[in-house]
Amino acid sequence: MKAFKERFGYKPVIAMVHLKALPGTPLYDGDLEGIVAAARHDLQALQEAGVDAVMFGNENDRPYELQVDPASTATMAYVIGRLRGEIRVPFGVDVLWDPMATVALAAATGALFAREIFTGLYGSDMGLWQGRAAEALRYRKRLGRDDLFLFYNVSAEFASPLDTRSLVERARSAVFSSLADAILVSGPMTGEGVDLAHIRAVKEALPHVPVLANTGVRHDTVAAILEVADGVIVGTALKRDGYTFNPVDPKRAQDFMARVREVRGRA
Repeated sequence: MKAFKERFGYKPVIAMVHLKALPGTPLYDGDLEGIVAAARHDLQALQEAGVDAVMFGNENDRPYELQVDPASTATMAYVIGRLRGEIRVPFGVDVLWDPMATVALAAATGALFAREIFTGLYGSDMGLWQGRAAEALRYRKRLGRDDLFLFYNVSAEFASPLDTRSLVERARSAVFSSLADAILVSGPMTGEGVDLAHIRAVKEALPHVPVLANTGVRHDTVAAILEVADGVIVGTALKRDGYTFNPVDPKRAQDFMARVREVRGRA
């Protein structure tokens, strides 16, 4: 917990910079500079609202892949490189849903943290989905990024675990056997709320490990979630009309952070 607080502060809000669809994916519109411009808009709006960190992700590269095309990782590195001098808060990356590509991107861009499905076995929209923690952590070592802070999502979106153990047991195991730096608890899909009881159960089982809500945190739920969780990752709630693939709405982002500051002030 000490390392987490030193990096992110108290009850941090990590906000998503969702990139537009990247080259090679079905929804790519052919406008590479448009991807940069949209990411710049969202980054500026989030930083002005006072978020504690940002995370770059390729949420619009639908249908998702378990081993991404190298063009996706290369384009994400290009976009982050173009914005690097404008980033004023800690930043992380997530290449859906490829742990190796995520670690590679983090190493290339100097990201402080990364998020992925590193453990578990799931039946998913993408087929059979298997964690690759052993490979990813060895890769992190080879790339000289022992300092890269890894967030393990232990309740995969768009999927159901084939592991019959409970969520709590899977979370405890991810920390013990797979060296998770932090645990994320998610809802069933991007933008859908996480069960507060799930966060509470995982946090009670792992009192000395950061446990964060990973999806569906909204203006009307963030206070209750932060009473239990060590932080939140938020994307959809800060977008125009609350739609995942819209631009960040500066007013929604500012209102969200105002509610977060109220919670922190009561602590």
